[in-house]
Amino acid sequence: MKHNICIVYSHHKLGDLIWQLPYIKSISDHHDSKITLVTRKTTQSKDILADLDYIENFYYNNFRKGIFYWLDVAKLYIYFKKNKFTHVYLLDKISRPAIAARFAKVENIIGPGIKNQKKWLNCKKFLDDEDWNLNYSEQSQKFLKINNIEIKNKIPNIKIDKDRLIHLNKQFDVFKGKKIALGIDSFENYKMWPEEYFAELAEKMYESKLADYFYLVCGPKNAEIAKKIIKLSNKKIFLNCSNLNLLEIAKVLQNSLYFIGNNSGPLNLSAALNIKSFGLFANSPISQLRYTNIITITPKDYVDNLFIKNRDEMKKLSVEEVFNKVKNN
Repeated sequence: MKHNICIVYSHHKLGDLIWQLPYIKSISDHHDSKITLVTRKTTQSKDILADLDYIENFYYNNFRKGIFYWLDVAKLYIYFKKNKFTHVYLLDKISRPAIAARFAKVENIIGPGIKNQKKWLNCKKFLDDEDWNLNYSEQSQKFLKINNIEIKNKIPNIKIDKDRLIHLNKQFDVFKGKKIALGIDSFENYKMWPEEYFAELAEKMYESKLADYFYLVCGPKNAEIAKKIIKLSNKKIFLNCSNLNLLEIAKVLQNSLYFIGNNSGPLNLSAALNIKSFGLFANSPISQLRYTNIITITPKDYVDNLFIKNRDEMKKLSVEEVFNKVKNN
């Protein structure tokens, strides 16, 4: 009997989903079957992951709380029932997909089983509650191990068909020369390197003939950051990407020599696209990036595995340190 596999991941950030791709592929390989992936719409997985050959279908669920909790459970129940999945895998601790799968009479409901989730699962190989202290990649590695699923590669890898990108936003196609993408924002403001540092770094790299133009990669909500960086320089070297969608950002990344930026979705996307990617860290852990291709840059007094929610900490990472690390790699 051919297995019909659904994998659910509820985190709202693209970067977190990218970290899970090796484990999603491992489940697909284990069953020798393409999978259906359920995520939040904020990940834009339908666009970014559409060309991965082990994912057949995508479905968005909101995973809301409060009065919408049971509405989202009902939507999942209807989807599971309609598609007659033989297996539903949960890659995080929420209970809603497990509840929906139970009511839909899915034969195999498999998840980490941390806290309340375990009572809704019908496969009883659980992580220990203290395993929730592991980073997301290590949780999934242990989860798959106890379910006898082999992991052949732990590094995320994304391929996007160039034919899907070539006709997207052509406003920057006229700019010839070497380009570098700068990831200037982050979901959490405290993880952002100062705007004046980005402006200084770009000028230094331009004057050293390491690049001719710099893509300023950020979301539309942070468009002011891009404008500020442009105003800080008298050189016409910046290309403002704050109005682009995520697929258009992917095109920008693939046209870049490399990426330098804050801890963000575009940083993880760039690394998964096999573009040389430098991550700027001063106040958040780099140990969680052990299973990525990201080259981390930290200040001399950096201490790993600490969250210091103060943006001033990012000022400790100097322009000179970043410039030298990039130049020597």
